[in-house]
Amino acid sequence: MNTSIEAMTPARRNLVLATCCLSLLVVSMDITIVNVALPAIRRDLGASLSGLQWVVDAYTIVLASFLMLGGATADRLGRRRVFQWGMGLFMLGSLLCSLAGSIGWLIAARVIQAVGGSMLNPVAMSIVVHTFPAPADRARAIGIWGAVAGISMALGPVTGGVLTHGFGWQAVFWVNLPIGALTMWLMARYVPESRAPKPRRPDPVGQLLLLTGLASLTYALIEGPRSGGLQAGGAALLAVAAFATLLVYEPRQQEPLLDLRFFHSLPFSSATLIAVSMFASMGAFLFLGSIYLQEERGFSAPVAGLCLMPMALAVMVLSPISGRMVAARGARPSLLISGTMLTLSALMLTQLAAETPLPLLLVAFGLFGCGFGMVNAPVTYAAVSGMPRAQAGLAAAVASTSRQVGVSLGVALAGSLVGSLHTPRHAVSSGFTEATHTVWWILTGCGVLIFGLGLLSTGARGHASAQRVAHLLEEPQ
Repeated sequence: MNTSIEAMTPARRNLVLATCCLSLLVVSMDITIVNVALPAIRRDLGASLSGLQWVVDAYTIVLASFLMLGGATADRLGRRRVFQWGMGLFMLGSLLCSLAGSIGWLIAARVIQAVGGSMLNPVAMSIVVHTFPAPADRARAIGIWGAVAGISMALGPVTGGVLTHGFGWQAVFWVNLPIGALTMWLMARYVPESRAPKPRRPDPVGQLLLLTGLASLTYALIEGPRSGGLQAGGAALLAVAAFATLLVYEPRQQEPLLDLRFFHSLPFSSATLIAVSMFASMGAFLFLGSIYLQEERGFSAPVAGLCLMPMALAVMVLSPISGRMVAARGARPSLLISGTMLTLSALMLTQLAAETPLPLLLVAFGLFGCGFGMVNAPVTYAAVSGMPRAQAGLAAAVASTSRQVGVSLGVALAGSLVGSLHTPRHAVSSGFTEATHTVWWILTGCGVLIFGLGLLSTGARGHASAQRVAHLLEEPQ
């Protein structure tokens, strides 16, 4: 059933797109599905707040660190082959997560999951880009891809609540197995093998520097309030040194892990900052919101999931609408709406209290979903539009990396700001809700930033910078 891309019918191309979107569904959903299960994990495994933070961030840090390596490996060895390896490893990690008997083993299994996941999304995006060579078709496919990214993250909390209540927290990892098996079968049957004409060389030094920087920064944020100033300061200095070395080292490489010339494009650099800001907001929102609903308000896991339903519904409705808006009118309208909705939602949550009326809470959650639902399609579009086809996969990998970095930083920062109010035996104590107000003010600033960058990057200056960078990247190195 495997035919060349040129010989594909439109229906076959859409089937390839659907197969790639299934992988995006499980990888993205796994970022958020675990959040509603965190209180159950804490009770069952005796985890501290920092342990819960690592359950989320071990996955996102490793995923962010290896996304670009996964894409480059697929370009060299074959995209379908690497995709199937990645899905197999992701399913193994999911199974091990469900069998974990301690928080340490759960975190280790999450790392295995993330290594597999890093071989999926950038590879799938590269397959999508090459399957739809016509600009209009590619824009539509990217819009659908962005919509699925938003929908999958929105489905996570609701699905996690139902599964946790009905079958235990282990079930949030079981759901990956049948979806993963179906995706592997579809990939083997309907997606032709492809490689890049000139695959990129590995960059192990750049890879190590990126992983060191992200892990050290996250450690400083999560463990700093508990381990003392010396350890946190040392980790922060290591992170600064790693990132500074990366900025100096990468431009000197013929085929760097991170091509810094991408960031000369105002739309691309703005999309990266927007992705970090919005996904940091999502990470903080779900982490604190799940604890607040279950520990402060006393709701069960499925009720907490239902409380998050307005957010999920808004994302599911607006993500495809945003994709169509981007295809028809560009990124600006979606980005402006996203920034406005996030700002309004965060401002409402700065007044959060233990007795906040539920209808008011649901409105704030719905507005947050509106902001998140509008952002994925324009971020993906801005990252790859204007780039040469040979660079589209790497550009998409950088955009995906920025999303995972955002979630990691959001969870780490949110937990740290309220961490002094927690003990290993109790998820919340007196003053927890008030302590979250600082986080909501930070999210308000993120909303304002997204609005401003949306205006700045989509004007004539932004288009001109993107054209200059595209021309530069097409030139022989």
